[in-house]
Amino acid sequence: MLNAPSSEDEIIPLDALPDGSIVDVVSMKGAYVGTGLLSRHSRIRVRLVTRNANDDFGPGFWRRKAQWAWDYRKTVMGNDATACRVIFAEADEFPGLVVDRFNDVLVTQTLSAGMERLKPVVFPALLDVFKDDGVAIRGIYERNDVSTRALEGLEQTTGWWHADATDAGDAASKNGPTVTDITENGVKYHVDFANGQKTGFFLDQKYNRLAVARLARGRRVLDCCTHTGSFALNAAHAGAEFVRAVDVSETAIDMARENARLNGPDVAGRMDFTVANIFDLLPELERTHNPERFDFIILDPPAFTKSRKTIGSAARGYREINYRAMRILPRGGYLATCSCSHFMDHDRFKAMLFEAAKDAGVRLRQIEERQQAPDHPIVWGIPETDYLKCLLFQVV
Repeated sequence: MLNAPSSEDEIIPLDALPDGSIVDVVSMKGAYVGTGLLSRHSRIRVRLVTRNANDDFGPGFWRRKAQWAWDYRKTVMGNDATACRVIFAEADEFPGLVVDRFNDVLVTQTLSAGMERLKPVVFPALLDVFKDDGVAIRGIYERNDVSTRALEGLEQTTGWWHADATDAGDAASKNGPTVTDITENGVKYHVDFANGQKTGFFLDQKYNRLAVARLARGRRVLDCCTHTGSFALNAAHAGAEFVRAVDVSETAIDMARENARLNGPDVAGRMDFTVANIFDLLPELERTHNPERFDFIILDPPAFTKSRKTIGSAARGYREINYRAMRILPRGGYLATCSCSHFMDHDRFKAMLFEAAKDAGVRLRQIEERQQAPDHPIVWGIPETDYLKCLLFQVV
């Protein structure tokens, strides 16, 4: 059952409860702490969804929480809510659930046993919230091809979700193609939410891309780890003289090139695309003394560490690419550098940059220190929600 017991007679021994059950958590002295979702296979045994002992957990509870999440996004994102994160897991008290909106599609990742069990309640609630707000959503696409689901005893799956679909083909015929278009900061993108990384597009850097765009006009820009071209496109759209977009993935570069075409010849005509590993490319540019005269380098690599055990090697990786970028840039050039790893915290990341600058023989003049967009809210007391670092510098 999805409701917590209403009396002691209804209490079921913990060993008999199935994964995803809603359970109360009490202190050693018996004081109520909160109510959450049980995960037998996980090291995190219970994930709280409320600290209010008077809550019940019928459909209305989840509908209200979905409404609060959407109301928050409309407030903090305004017109940008057409492409935003609608639910950010624990930050919205939907532990283990991520929901991104790409125009007319919701793309989800369900990463906890409790949320997996609650999909028949939570997903219709989400659709109702948008319908009542006059927003047409053609479907929910699940991107549960995530290895961490195994930690919850869950299989990896992808495809359209539909409450009354009899099979995957039925759901697909109802919901249509797995590519949609969005516009962010005036830049147009094709989003392949069935095959792209994570949910298909990285929304958290939305306003960091605007900050980069403000510096890019008239500059020669190198965008490392471009993925589908978002930082590079913002720079070109803002009037950069030339932008080279680099990624190790040929598929990502193909999508970035297509996104450039989507934005017309004025943008695409000032861009070039390279499939390369930046750990090879940056040393080569340093060795050849920056023949393309880049004066703005953007570093937005994937997370180099996803655990505390590998922080040391991750720090060396971050130091290497930042050191090389500082050596390549001319005096007065600009550097935007990012880390999306929660474990590479702000202090550690800035200490690494300080050491890289010292070894490169340059000084850094900080322009801005930024974090993720507010549709990925940082909740104090939940350190995992504070994960994205983005610093902009002039090299002096």
